[in-house]
Amino acid sequence: MSPQLYEFHLPLSPEELLKSGGVNQYVVQEVLSIRHLPSQLKAFQAAFRAQGPLAMLEHFDTVYSIIHHFRSIDPGLKEDTLEFLIKVVSRHSQELPAILDDAALSVSDRSAHLNALKMNCYALIRLLEAFETMTSQTNLTDLDLGGKGKKARAKAAHGFDWEEERQPVLQLLTQLLQLDIRHLWNHSIIEEEFVSLVTGCCYRLLENPTISHQKNRPTREAITHLLGVALTRYNHMLSAAVKIIQMLQHFEHLASVLVTAVSLWATDYGMKSIVGEIVREIGQKCPQELSRDPSGAKGFAAFLTELAERVPAILMSNMCVLLDHLDGENYMMRNAVLAAMAEMVLQVLNSDQLEETARDTRDQFLDTLQAHGHDVNSFVRSRVLQLFTRIVQQKALPLTRFQTVVALAVGRLADKSVLVCKNAIQLLASFLANNPFSCKLSDTDLAGPLQKETQKLQEMRAQRQAAVASAVLDPEEEWEAMLPELTCTLQQLLKLPQEEEEISEEITNTETAEEVKGRIHQLLAKASYKQAIILTQEATSHFQESEPFNHMDPEESDETRLLNLLGNIFKGTTVSTREKNPQGSAGSMGPEQSVCKDTPNMLEPEKSRENDELVKQEMLVQYLQDAYNFSLKITEAIGIISTMMYESTTTVVQEVIEFFVMVSQFGVPQALFGVRRMLPLIWSKEPGVREAVLNAYRQLYLNPKGDSARAKAQALIQNLSLLLVDASVGTIQCLEEILCEFVQKDELKPAVTQLLWEHATEKIPRSPLERCSSVMLLGMMARGKPEIVGSNLDTLVSIGLDEKFPQDYRLAQRVCHAIANISDRRKPSLGKRHPPFRLPQEHRLFNRLREMVTKGFVHPDPLWIPFKEVAVTLIYHLAEGPDVICAQILQDCAKQALEKLEKSPSQEDLKETPMLPTYLLMNLLSLAGDVALQQLVHLEQAVSGELYRRRVLREEQEHKTKGPKEKNTNSDTTIEEELGLVGATADDTEAELIRSICEVELLDGKQVLAAFVPLLLKVCNNPGLYSNPDLSAAASLALGKFCMISATFCDSQLRLLFTMLKKSPLPIVRSNLMVATGDLAIRFPNLVDPWTPHLYARLRDPAQQVRKTAGQVMTHLILKDMVKVKGQVSEMAVLLIDPEPPIAALAKNFFNELSHKGNAIYNLLPDIISRLSDPEGGVEEEPFHTIMKQILSYITKDKQTESLVEKLCQRFRTARTERQYRDLAYCVSQLPLTERGLGKMLDNFDCFGDKLSDSAIFSAFLLIVGRLRRGAKPEGKAIIDEFEQKLRACHTRGGDVLEELEIGQGGSQRAPSGTKKQSAVSRHQHVASAASDDDFVTPEPRRTARRHPDTQQQASKKKLKIVFSSDESSEEELSAEMTEDETPKKTTPIRRASTRRHRS
Repeated sequence: MSPQLYEFHLPLSPEELLKSGGVNQYVVQEVLSIRHLPSQLKAFQAAFRAQGPLAMLEHFDTVYSIIHHFRSIDPGLKEDTLEFLIKVVSRHSQELPAILDDAALSVSDRSAHLNALKMNCYALIRLLEAFETMTSQTNLTDLDLGGKGKKARAKAAHGFDWEEERQPVLQLLTQLLQLDIRHLWNHSIIEEEFVSLVTGCCYRLLENPTISHQKNRPTREAITHLLGVALTRYNHMLSAAVKIIQMLQHFEHLASVLVTAVSLWATDYGMKSIVGEIVREIGQKCPQELSRDPSGAKGFAAFLTELAERVPAILMSNMCVLLDHLDGENYMMRNAVLAAMAEMVLQVLNSDQLEETARDTRDQFLDTLQAHGHDVNSFVRSRVLQLFTRIVQQKALPLTRFQTVVALAVGRLADKSVLVCKNAIQLLASFLANNPFSCKLSDTDLAGPLQKETQKLQEMRAQRQAAVASAVLDPEEEWEAMLPELTCTLQQLLKLPQEEEEISEEITNTETAEEVKGRIHQLLAKASYKQAIILTQEATSHFQESEPFNHMDPEESDETRLLNLLGNIFKGTTVSTREKNPQGSAGSMGPEQSVCKDTPNMLEPEKSRENDELVKQEMLVQYLQDAYNFSLKITEAIGIISTMMYESTTTVVQEVIEFFVMVSQFGVPQALFGVRRMLPLIWSKEPGVREAVLNAYRQLYLNPKGDSARAKAQALIQNLSLLLVDASVGTIQCLEEILCEFVQKDELKPAVTQLLWEHATEKIPRSPLERCSSVMLLGMMARGKPEIVGSNLDTLVSIGLDEKFPQDYRLAQRVCHAIANISDRRKPSLGKRHPPFRLPQEHRLFNRLREMVTKGFVHPDPLWIPFKEVAVTLIYHLAEGPDVICAQILQDCAKQALEKLEKSPSQEDLKETPMLPTYLLMNLLSLAGDVALQQLVHLEQAVSGELYRRRVLREEQEHKTKGPKEKNTNSDTTIEEELGLVGATADDTEAELIRSICEVELLDGKQVLAAFVPLLLKVCNNPGLYSNPDLSAAASLALGKFCMISATFCDSQLRLLFTMLKKSPLPIVRSNLMVATGDLAIRFPNLVDPWTPHLYARLRDPAQQVRKTAGQVMTHLILKDMVKVKGQVSEMAVLLIDPEPPIAALAKNFFNELSHKGNAIYNLLPDIISRLSDPEGGVEEEPFHTIMKQILSYITKDKQTESLVEKLCQRFRTARTERQYRDLAYCVSQLPLTERGLGKMLDNFDCFGDKLSDSAIFSAFLLIVGRLRRGAKPEGKAIIDEFEQKLRACHTRGGDVLEELEIGQGGSQRAPSGTKKQSAVSRHQHVASAASDDDFVTPEPRRTARRHPDTQQQASKKKLKIVFSSDESSEEELSAEMTEDETPKKTTPIRRASTRRHRS
């Protein structure tokens, strides 16, 4: 077929070119074989050199055959073909401009060039697509084989890197499309198929997942420009919009690529309408469909978000079509629309000079953002807070919205989502950093100025209103009001002229007529009518030629003339008389005309100035009010955020710490509370949290403001000293750890240490408290570098332990703490070989300590007791032979006590009764207790450690001295050494030695400590005789310390300890003994174990202090596995609803930690539920719900949930009251049920079906149904529907179902209703204790029946009680009994006290 006789139609698929089509349509004649292709390509190349681009008309079949066999031919041939086709198309694009400009071009030539153009483009594009397909497949293979050498394999596969060849091809096609090629077509209308051919290859290239990589950026830009030309010159916009929507739905990687392209088309190519088309297509997508197509929604959301960042102004005009997606189910689309609104507020609507329509648009966007701060989806709420954070950081939020957005952030702090809380904290931090009010935001500091300026504003408004009121008064009306009295006065004066002499109203020579007129007006205004009339008469004679006194009608009477003149003066000069420097006469103008002309000139400046001042004052008050409200919100936020400081999520804790750093920098007074509260986080196991605390204290304290190093050191010391004010022991330890870290890293400057020593030695005069804080800080720093204190030990002794009276025991105590840090207080580690740091007994330090303790013993100073405790500890810590020094101290104090014994004068004749001051006895017992405890610590740590050290050194020395033959003589010894048995045996021997010393020697009659035991026991056993509270506290604490020494002594005194723990009326005694018995439970667990119920009993103590201490002790014991955890742990659960927040927080922390110990909570739950819902000793229904909601939140495993569901359903059969049914139903409703759990409920439906007539129980099970429906799969909905139908059936036919069940079961499962008694026990009681009168005895279980013959009879009268395995196992342990001589004749059982009394 002659080239001029056919027409090339662009096919939809390559196979169409093999079929004969219409008339004159080109058809491929033959697909050449592979072996003929190289020769045919050379023939084509030769023809191209001769004929140019039109050679394609005759050789198209060759190129078609190469494309057809593309997968099979040699890579070199592929490359040659591509290179040659690029030359052909390039030549054609160079020749076409001249051809298109040729007006004499024939139809056949035009047709030939058109066919050549379509053939060349078709061939080049199909070859490009073939290369792209092959490269994509190669990349997939490379992913399977590994990424190494991928580029080398690609080059080896087809001889060149295709990723580098794409760009020139695309640029060539762009160059071709930029020509005016439409003239080649009839009527200059380019066919759609040609445009689709070129743009289609672009879209196929974009589908490659690697197109978004940085290395393919040139290719992306080339595709963008090529499509841009198609949009502007070939009407491709609608097709492009549809194609972009399709690609966003199916290719997640294309969102950012297409955003770049669309923004470029909208700006550089002027195709803004493409944005509207795409957004309209997205807006028309059904929200319900998008909820079922998450990948498509994700693509649209990413596209809209990034597009809004690039071209917000263009997108803003199309926002209305996207608003429907704010009500859709897909949260990603809501986030995208909200992000777009935020970008528009930031980039387009961020100006103070906005027009009204733009301002309204901005307000609508912000309203929408605020509304979605309460969105049902946590990701949307979180996103809104992030967007507001950006808006605040870029200062785009109007001041009028500050309070509402701050309130939104504060409200979101209570959000159940951790992510939302974190972003709320970030938003509040941004508000602080970018607040327009002040760098100091103390509400107390702002309240004063606000009140002052508000009062000033009120005064200004009052003055303004008064001025306005006076200005509004009509002079005519005033004149009419004063005229009767004025006339009367004038008549009197005219009748009695002699009175004029009495009134001194004279006119001076310097006064002008205007000045006199002003004086007359003022007199009239003051109602001084006589003076005004007299002055007017004088003026008429004095100013006969001046206005207004020259217009006097002689025909009128004197009275009329004067009244008219006075009226003209008053009514005409109301305003002009106020001028301080009146101008001269207005010429021929009358008075009224002159005043009317001058009035505007006189009023306007003054009125304008007053208005400006009022507006300024209103703005100032509004500013102060906004600042005050903002500081109040920040203060409120501090209280909430501080409770989040111990969340389990590390990122939230870090945000909280950063927030408090920022709040502190803005001077909010409550910030110090948060800064202190973060201190314990220094012990966190999370490195990120620990580092955040250290960084916070670096920012707050290590970089203070100051002109010099000394000034900075002074500021640092002052700031740290503020932290020490009223600080607890725990706070001080935390701060010590932080300072130790700083000192070890040399972050504290030497100037700080130097200044602290100057404060401590009073080189710079300081108050006693400041000296104490300086010594404390020095001691903390000594933990990091002991030489800070060690090199100045004598100085410290002189500072705090010098001879003076009265002694400053607080300073002396701080000095002892500081000195104690010069050596390691912990037990010597196993690897240490050097002897411990000790000072000789004769050292000045110990002499001063002994003197201060013994001299202070006889003085009733309350600070002496804590000082002597620290002093004894320091002696045992640093002295050689500390027991000798402390024995001497004890003997000296005992001698002084004996010397102080007095005889009572009133009883000398009858009987001599020695009397000792109470404080001396208290001091003596307290000192003995401290020495006893420190002696024990000294033996078990220092002595034991030293024995081990010496043994190791001895063994090493023996090992060195032994010869090689001796080493191998005893094979058994060698084997024991290898197994570590020799060392273990030696350790046991040393430990046994220490134990024997404690058991046998310390408290026998030969030792000093033994002498105090009888006195101690007498005080403790006779609380009525020794009733002083301080003495009782000291004695009980000393007894606890003595019991720590010996198991034998402890066993003999346990009953006394627990009796005091239970019966002592002093909370401080009960609290101290709770700590002591907790320590004993660790030291002698077998001895204390039978008494465990009495430890739990203190959890319901009426005193807050005791409950808190008991909670801390039991938390420690349970988590350390030192006591058995059974159903009694329900006592800890009751603390969750304690009215004291610290105690409730303690209980919550306990269960948080317990939940990490395997299945502990799961195993305890049945017993906890039974005890808390027990009608005789449980808690009220609402508190029960609060407790169980918290505890059941720890059940997260499916297997545990399913097992619990089954157990709780079975419990419905054994429950006895309606209240227990409701409690069980509530517990089931709080479990995170799955479909399998629902199956368990259906299996056990008979257990609770007859209880569903109760609306509360029915509602609880309906709640389960509603929760299951939310995430149910279609196949699971049938089971849920079945369950709901059964629930509703039983609820509506409750009576019938109940009868059927009772008939079927014969009433065997439940006791007859007639036998049930309503418990008279108050619901306000705490959980019933496992400890009763029978329990509070020494463990001798066999005597129970003999000692209490009526026990069984009493038990039979009690209600039937559900028994659990844990209760059965503890029954024998709890049947302890007091011995005959120690048991009171009438025992007082441990009864539950009313909650009302406890918590009133």
